[in-house]
Amino acid sequence: MIVTNGISKAYGNSLVVDDVSITIPVGGLTSIIGPNGAGKSTLLSIIARLMAMDKGTVTVDGMDVTTTQSDQLARRLSILRQDNHISSRLTVLDLVKFGRYPYSKGRPTVEDKVHVDQAMQYLNLEPLADRFLDELSGGQRQRAFVAMVLCQYTDYVLLDEPLNNLDMKHASAMMKILRKAADDLKKTVVLVLHDINFASWYSDHIIAMRDGKVWGTGTVNDIINTDALREIYDMQIAIHEINGRRIGLFYE
Repeated sequence: MIVTNGISKAYGNSLVVDDVSITIPVGGLTSIIGPNGAGKSTLLSIIARLMAMDKGTVTVDGMDVTTTQSDQLARRLSILRQDNHISSRLTVLDLVKFGRYPYSKGRPTVEDKVHVDQAMQYLNLEPLADRFLDELSGGQRQRAFVAMVLCQYTDYVLLDEPLNNLDMKHASAMMKILRKAADDLKKTVVLVLHDINFASWYSDHIIAMRDGKVWGTGTVNDIINTDALREIYDMQIAIHEINGRRIGLFYE
């Protein structure tokens, strides 16, 4: 499991993550939700050791992320950031192969090829294998980056707003893929989401943040209800059930 204990992060006088202590259980899909500026992406980056915390600790299956060797941590936990600074002249296949670097060190083995082929197939990327990233649509590029992360074949998969640049059809398909990865591949999937309805429909566990703090954690029913969402988002959101799942309506 992933455990954070009292972690904080400030930019100047602005405290963006404020004394956050949470436990992310093993298995299933956990969504981190909350308004803009809540600290969601910063929290995810701290967990993945992409950003230093000012105080506190983070452990992944008991390993302290600040002291664990990079290669060891990269074999246990992978992350897709919002901003991916990778050359646009890479092909899709080259990008996905890059996900195996913690194992292959640039010298891929037969096992590496198996994981690359599985990830390409999982995200339906075989027809795009030789296309350059700058030749892809936003949705195709996002699928390629998710394949790179899944190819790393870690127990924990962290995704920061993976639905960016995706239309309704492709966003829905992406959530189905991530749900399947949690169920079939036994991954612990943790993602930052802005859409509360995707979080409600696909999550096992939800972490709600506001103003740098964790407002609450729990099941879908614990968080996706009118009273909780009013406090988290400072707006009235009506909740309806469809096929036993909760959907929020926030149009007025």
